[in-house]
Amino acid sequence: MTDTIADYLTRVRNAIKANHRIVEIPSSNLKKEITKILFEKGYILSYKFENTTAQGSIKIALKYHPVNKQPAIKELTRISTPGLRKYTGAQKLPRVLNGLGIAIISTSKGIMTDKEARTQKVGGEVLCYVY
Repeated sequence: MTDTIADYLTRVRNAIKANHRIVEIPSSNLKKEITKILFEKGYILSYKFENTTAQGSIKIALKYHPVNKQPAIKELTRISTPGLRKYTGAQKLPRVLNGLGIAIISTSKGIMTDKEARTQKVGGEVLCYVY
């Protein structure tokens, strides 16, 4: 597999479309950081890192609104791909839905949201948009 982040996003997207409560994804350090950001920003209900195999896995409990059963994640979009990397400077960090969504950025100081990168004045590779 060449693009593990796209696979991660696709598994979450497919689980949301199928109204699943839990999705299991093969683990990596980058995926763990993205999962932590999604949890901190309230897009997922909870997560659990399991090391049952050599690689391990991430179990993510997806979040749905209790009244109308709509998912908390409306859209997951991969921006930077292995074939075309998208980098941005600290001054030109993207805003997703005028600040309502988040962009996940891989910077020299670690994986963070666009808002955190703006406050720390660092740029990097734009991994994905979430809203």
